[in-house]
Amino acid sequence: MSTPTTPRFVVPDDTLIPVDPYPGQLYAIPPSRMFLIKLSLNKYQEQIGPDAVMFDASQGDGGASLPGVPLELLDRAHELLREHGTGYDFPFGADVFRRSVVEQYWQLDSALGYGPANVLAAVGGRDALIKAYTAMIQLGSGRVGDAVIVSRVPWISYNWGPYAVGANVLLAPGDAESAWQYSEDTIRESVEFARQQGREVIGIVITSPDNPTGHTLPLERQIALGQYALSLGVHFVLYDWMYHYITEGDPASANTVLSAFEPDDRARVIILDGLTKSLGASNVRNAHLIASEPVIKFISGRASHGVLPHFHGQAVAMAAYERGFRQAAAPIIDPTNASRRIVRRFLTDNGYHFILGDGGYYAFIHVGQWMDAGNFVDSFGLGEYLAAGHGIAVVPGAAFSAEGNRWVRFSYALPPEVTKGALERFHAGLAAVEG
Repeated sequence: MSTPTTPRFVVPDDTLIPVDPYPGQLYAIPPSRMFLIKLSLNKYQEQIGPDAVMFDASQGDGGASLPGVPLELLDRAHELLREHGTGYDFPFGADVFRRSVVEQYWQLDSALGYGPANVLAAVGGRDALIKAYTAMIQLGSGRVGDAVIVSRVPWISYNWGPYAVGANVLLAPGDAESAWQYSEDTIRESVEFARQQGREVIGIVITSPDNPTGHTLPLERQIALGQYALSLGVHFVLYDWMYHYITEGDPASANTVLSAFEPDDRARVIILDGLTKSLGASNVRNAHLIASEPVIKFISGRASHGVLPHFHGQAVAMAAYERGFRQAAAPIIDPTNASRRIVRRFLTDNGYHFILGDGGYYAFIHVGQWMDAGNFVDSFGLGEYLAAGHGIAVVPGAAFSAEGNRWVRFSYALPPEVTKGALERFHAGLAAVEG
């Protein structure tokens, strides 16, 4: 028995973390190169001069390329912040924010049994995802080393976020013709593959509109895939809807999805949404999770010793919800929808092979023939050539996975006239490769 004069651990011996060398054996997580890609435009400017016309179709940042959050919403957020004060909030966010998410944004059906206690505020999407992955591990299998399934060509941070907190990332089978979308077969094959290695699947990430490919899935298809994954014993389904409001159709409905699952399965569904994309609020850093109360309580307990959500981001969200989110986000949604039509027409008219859904703001364009013509080993080389030599920045598909190597991601989160200029510059740059 320990005494005050001898060392002791904080937790009982039977709950101590086992000594395991696995952290020291992990693959070194590379920094994302996406934030650096557009720096290659500097070489073009040095060559052409300070008045060089350049196009950045690399990053989906409406706050940089489009008007971003309307100033009147920022002013309203500051009013809310002054009223609220600058003291600590709860690790799950302010109560007033949680009510606003439920009542004004999602308008959740009370018959589902979901309310403010099912909402967790986070400091942007990456923060929310890391917290969700941690909950999947602890409340799912309770083990490190199990798997999270993502698509074959995933957003770069899907590759590394789960891995950083103890889950291995498993790329589902897929092919370019289907835009690397999941099917029941590919989900089953992934689960069986993990089990053959003695691993459980603690979660699957379903995102639409997709980053980087731009493909979109009907809501009923998203539901069907989620239900099938849970039927195979996958512990959690995470729906990432960060881009869902950027569409000419209807945004996703949390009521529709949650009501489609039986209560026991509903408890294993997590929904992510936020301001980054649809409101052009990349630097505001606000997102939220909708999940069962045990998941929210677990994450809140961890967050109380870690990253607390700030009220400013919540206030910006509430200001947008007060106005009506579709109206508040119109300065991002409307020009992006117009740009999407321009992109689809241009790529079709010029014979490109591409993937482009009906929402979000990315087109995934096949560039294999130009890589071959220019002897580029990977699409990073082609991307450097286009940025430094022609003043047009896109994201090389190799940034996402090997299967994406012969593709590039073209962001049209731009005013329509800029999108048109970027497409023309992109087309001219590729033509120059072939001489």
